[in-house]
Amino acid sequence: MKIGFVGLGNMGAPMATNLAKAGHMVTGYDPAGVTAERVIVAETLEGAVRGQAAVITMLPNGAIVRAVHDDIARLAEPGALLVDCSTVDVDSARAVHGIALDAGLLSLDAPVSGGTGGAAAGTLTFMVGGGADAFAKGQPLFEIMGQKAVLCGEAGAGQAAKICNNMILGISMIGVCEAFHLADRLGLDRQAMFDVASTSSGSCWSLNTYCPAPGIGPKSPADNDYRPGFAAELMLKDLNLSQEAADVSGAATELGRHARDIYAGFVEAGGKGRDFSAILEKLTAR
Repeated sequence: MKIGFVGLGNMGAPMATNLAKAGHMVTGYDPAGVTAERVIVAETLEGAVRGQAAVITMLPNGAIVRAVHDDIARLAEPGALLVDCSTVDVDSARAVHGIALDAGLLSLDAPVSGGTGGAAAGTLTFMVGGGADAFAKGQPLFEIMGQKAVLCGEAGAGQAAKICNNMILGISMIGVCEAFHLADRLGLDRQAMFDVASTSSGSCWSLNTYCPAPGIGPKSPADNDYRPGFAAELMLKDLNLSQEAADVSGAATELGRHARDIYAGFVEAGGKGRDFSAILEKLTAR
């Protein structure tokens, strides 16, 4: 398939490379001029979009996603599939679907979970919103870039699922970090705490798979001086999105709001550029 890929950052570049390695003809464009292995370089957005059967975007925020898709809709081939893998607000996702529909294009909002490691390894999870026909056309691409793709519903449902999932993640990581901090203060060995909690009712992904304590459990960013697999400022972005959605929908998300405030303080106090699990380091420094 001929594929255009717009946004070749830390996530987009390895995703585009995996598609190219699988035999697809991938043309990439990034306004910052960055490139990706095996991906044909386009000097303009038009060069990445014209003549493509599918165009995938991985962009920073909703305003940029809307603006870029206004341009893509003018340039894309009739019937082309647009797949936006950015993490943005639900309203922006729905607006992009409307832009695509008006232009006679298929559209999916398909944010991802799995971080830069999952993007490189091709093990991402895609949470997808859109029609069944568009999803069927995008499924072979999801199978290359990830290990699972779930059609969550109509336009915007993928973003809704991503926001809810990452609110759980932010809350649970803080809980795990606080538990290790309390264990330290009580004189409980961290390995013993992990061995008990990871196999009992405290078991969760933030503990079992992505343990924030260095040297405990499977290897994680904690074992690499908290260099980010998922940066704290990106967690803050997602928690902000969850609270914006909660305000609009009238949902009660007290823990989500408190987690947002904790990450806001952490990023402001020097946590930017560190993994979101470095909350533990902040607690233990007290």
